[in-house]
Amino acid sequence: MNINIKPCTIDDILVLQTISYETFNDTFKYQNSPENMNAYLEKAFNVKQLEKELSTVSSQFFFVYFNHEVAGYLKVNTQDSQSENIGEDSLEIERIYIRTKFQKLGLGKYLINKAIEIAKEQEKNKIWLGVWEKNENAIAFYKKLGFVQAGSHSFFMGDEEQIDFIMNKSLV
Repeated sequence: MNINIKPCTIDDILVLQTISYETFNDTFKYQNSPENMNAYLEKAFNVKQLEKELSTVSSQFFFVYFNHEVAGYLKVNTQDSQSENIGEDSLEIERIYIRTKFQKLGLGKYLINKAIEIAKEQEKNKIWLGVWEKNENAIAFYKKLGFVQAGSHSFFMGDEEQIDFIMNKSLV
């Protein structure tokens, strides 16, 4: 089993877009209307939006490879790139997306550990993320890794307001 992580750059934008559409759609299509899914996918993962995110200094993307195939990716944010003002001592895990055929192989934990490594390098005291309140598998996974619910915020899927739990993990 060969697992490695590589930074994602602007040259990878079409692969990033493809994996974003695929993983988000596979995870959430059964719980949302096609109209809301399409509206969200077009807004969040169009090339212009991804170019903007990739060129933001306080955001980083990493592909995870399993046996030399892109299996998913991680996006982390610091400073003003965080989707909530959690604080300067925090790093946000905005996305951990693993393609369906690569799930249950430990890649999510591998990416969480990468986020922790980055946070420690940047002398952050905690990491945090938002997870949809109905995504029970993800919530259980994060709890198993030591995350605790610390609040919630609104997330808009098309025109539907949903609730994300904010979960954090202390690194000190």
